[in-house]
Amino acid sequence: MPDHQPELGWMRIFVQVATLGSFSSAAARLGLTQPAVSYQIRRLEEQFGVSLLHRRHRGVELTAEGERLLDVAAKAVGDIDALARSFRLEAQRPVVRLRTDYAFSALWLIPRMDGFRLLHPETDTQIVATQRVEVGFRDDADVAIVFGTRADFGAVGTLLLPEEVVPVCTQGFLDRNGPFENPGQLAKARLIHLDASMPSPWFDWRSYFAEFSAARDAYAGRGDISFNTYSLVVQAALSEQGVALGWIGLVDTLLSARMLVEAGPSLEAADRGYWLVPPRSASAHSEKLSAWLMNEAGKVG
Repeated sequence: MPDHQPELGWMRIFVQVATLGSFSSAAARLGLTQPAVSYQIRRLEEQFGVSLLHRRHRGVELTAEGERLLDVAAKAVGDIDALARSFRLEAQRPVVRLRTDYAFSALWLIPRMDGFRLLHPETDTQIVATQRVEVGFRDDADVAIVFGTRADFGAVGTLLLPEEVVPVCTQGFLDRNGPFENPGQLAKARLIHLDASMPSPWFDWRSYFAEFSAARDAYAGRGDISFNTYSLVVQAALSEQGVALGWIGLVDTLLSARMLVEAGPSLEAADRGYWLVPPRSASAHSEKLSAWLMNEAGKVG
């Protein structure tokens, strides 16, 4: 037959009795009656089959077996109490939720977030990245960074990063396939596309070439590749698979490090880009995050 497992509700009672050396003192500390404490200790001794305490006239003393049990029980009670305190502290820590898309979170936000944590170590940050920010996003986020036009978000948000794109590729790809001295020559290159609904809400290769009155012939698109997330577009460019449209603000560090180089003229849309949208009801923590984001984007001081 399996050994009978002792119940664990006794643990704190035993530690208090052993520490204070008295049933009455332990009962007062725990808010119990003295007979209830004495009864729990007797049950415990029955379960273990040994005497744990010597009953004295003015209190109790631990037996050798009681000393061994106290070593284990005191550590367990202490560890559990410490864990409970940490749970309570974690539950009390403020959490600010930021909702944005994959591209902005991966390429702009994450490399900078350590700066916010250093400034506000008391605040936990939850980043919720989605492929598309849905209607009602202001109801389930403290701060949102969304891509759109002034007509979309100008009434409620601040334009954080105006849209500016520039063709980018690796120096090796440019050396082997370039130079691309004008958009017409670039139109003949192998391109990397970001899938989007038609018409695209941002610059794509079709609208880019249209701005420069450059056209691709029927054979130019052979070998092109497309992805449904911008992070994969950038990774493909880094892997020398073609030329991508690089969003200024998202690929700056890659350009500065010469991991990517510019392969054509830039193009801007002054009223379109990433907008910082506050929640419907601001809090001190959402305002701190908003202020930090604007400072990082160079919108203040």
